[in-house]
Amino acid sequence: MLAVCPNSNEVHIFRVPPGSVSGSELERIHVLKNHDQLVSGIDWAPSSNCIVTCSHDRNAYVWNFDGKEWQPVLVILRLQRAATSVKWSSKENKFAVGSGAKSVCVCYYEQENNWWVSKLIRKKHSSTVQSVAWHPNNALLATASTDFKCRIFNAFVKGVDAKTDAVGDTKFGDVLMQIDSASGWVHDVDWSPSGEKLAFTAHDSSLHVIDIGAGTPVQTVSMKELPLRAVLFLSETRLVAAGYDNVPFLFGLNDSGSWCLLKNLDEPKASSAEKSGSTFSSAFEKFKGQGAPTDSLEPLKPPATIHENCITTLQALGPAGYSSTTRFSSSGLDGKVVTWELKGVLEGVSGLKL
Repeated sequence: MLAVCPNSNEVHIFRVPPGSVSGSELERIHVLKNHDQLVSGIDWAPSSNCIVTCSHDRNAYVWNFDGKEWQPVLVILRLQRAATSVKWSSKENKFAVGSGAKSVCVCYYEQENNWWVSKLIRKKHSSTVQSVAWHPNNALLATASTDFKCRIFNAFVKGVDAKTDAVGDTKFGDVLMQIDSASGWVHDVDWSPSGEKLAFTAHDSSLHVIDIGAGTPVQTVSMKELPLRAVLFLSETRLVAAGYDNVPFLFGLNDSGSWCLLKNLDEPKASSAEKSGSTFSSAFEKFKGQGAPTDSLEPLKPPATIHENCITTLQALGPAGYSSTTRFSSSGLDGKVVTWELKGVLEGVSGLKL
């Protein structure tokens, strides 16, 4: 099953019909309509089967399936600006909501009152929080912000988390680490499966990876390509990132222990002359022809990549990084959801298949 927002205030849930062998034959079975404005974040908890959504209407809903319909439970976020992203914690007893109000809401369920309540991390960001990511220990929370910084917070909630998960002598909302290596908006952040490494992407066309377990400095991969909007760890040594180039890129550790770009996972099927051009040059050529007669303009060529517009989301499918086959999906502004299957990722790129 698949939950998507078609650029509206609704969430559509699809499934593959019984007997179908092609993912293109999706059937819409539910429409969730409680939000008043654009839905900006969706996360589906695999164990509890609960869906959490957030929206520009400053609200969030937790959706529970009763066997026939999805029933919403309103979460009061107490935000003054739009909610931008949402993620379940690893134990699925909490979720975090980023916002344009320079704050993060950590939400948990109160059994006594039968509702979800929020606890705010305030006055720690200077601008919009674009993305949030939970550490596997369920207590640490990483955020990506348009103030050019990535931060790690203590998100331990007393009475919800186990005492063994407490983070030293720090309190809820304390900044445990602030990373200033980016020179642009930080778009997305993700933890490795073990929680030892953290990666984030910035609008200056850079990828940043820090090995917190080893205590090494931040490694920055500067790219010639357009900025990356999303990042996803596949294993401790491999990750994928994608953005305005409409293709996912595979990154990994080389023999010297440095992170580098390994492969473009969707090489454009075009001539060498076309590959040497850029989106800007194509747009400029079109602009130059604005005053020319209509019959002298060449028709637009079909895109050479699977995605036809910016990739905004990467999602792991199944346990990532623990077998020789890794699957993930990408979705973008072209309205497409694409599933990718990589074989041999952990061994390197010599035998990689797509």
